[in-house]
Amino acid sequence: MTPDELLDVFHRRIRLPDADTIPGWKVEHVGPVHRSYLEGPGGGGFVEAPRGLGDDPDAVIAGEVAFFRERGLSFEWKTYAYDEPADLGARLVAAGFVPEDPETLILGEVDRIVARPSALPSKVVLRDVEEQQDFHRIAVLMDTLWHNGLERIEERLSAEARMFPDRLVVSLIEEALRGPDGPALTAAWIRFHPGTGFASLWGGGTLPEWRRQGLYSAILVHRARIAQARGYSFLRVDASEDSRPILQKLGLHAVTTTTPYTFTN
Repeated sequence: MTPDELLDVFHRRIRLPDADTIPGWKVEHVGPVHRSYLEGPGGGGFVEAPRGLGDDPDAVIAGEVAFFRERGLSFEWKTYAYDEPADLGARLVAAGFVPEDPETLILGEVDRIVARPSALPSKVVLRDVEEQQDFHRIAVLMDTLWHNGLERIEERLSAEARMFPDRLVVSLIEEALRGPDGPALTAAWIRFHPGTGFASLWGGGTLPEWRRQGLYSAILVHRARIAQARGYSFLRVDASEDSRPILQKLGLHAVTTTTPYTFTN
């Protein structure tokens, strides 16, 4: 499929039905807005509007700010380069949102990825995880790389894996000799979106001293094989500039850009 065809399928199967929300979060569609959120300590929210914001975009934006402010929740408005209105980003900034780094939406067909050869250095092993100790090691890795704290990964991701094992698989790569006693070298996970044909790839951070040894590619192909075994046809990644070239080299396509705007209460 061409990049334009992949983007069209993604828009129809994922964005319009709001099919990639986090399992267990409350989901609401209010006018043009798709909203998902989790209340309570550690909660938050996500918003997007794949059909545009109608005749009064600023009123819609103000309504979402009021909704989340009333609940004391910070939230993210996820925008895509083709969203309407064309000046959506500027309107969000004017309303108090802060833009984060843009990412590239990468899409591709599972069969193309599993056909790629991949090999790991003999001194490491790749495995799927379920134990809390492993989620802690993954959280330590992510915090080392991006300084975003431990809770989001250690608590939220482990809870999601425990509650929805059919929707999430988490994997890591570790040194063969040290095993669970050593650090996680690379960690990544795959979420499945039933009924859409899409699975999404997350994580992939690698310790600097272990980069350029094929770990990222190997854990990507591993997850693609899991997706193929479960009958999924397409993969989706919101890619940083570091991972985008690797993903494209493996046969995935850059189809548009996406920028998150955050509002902090």
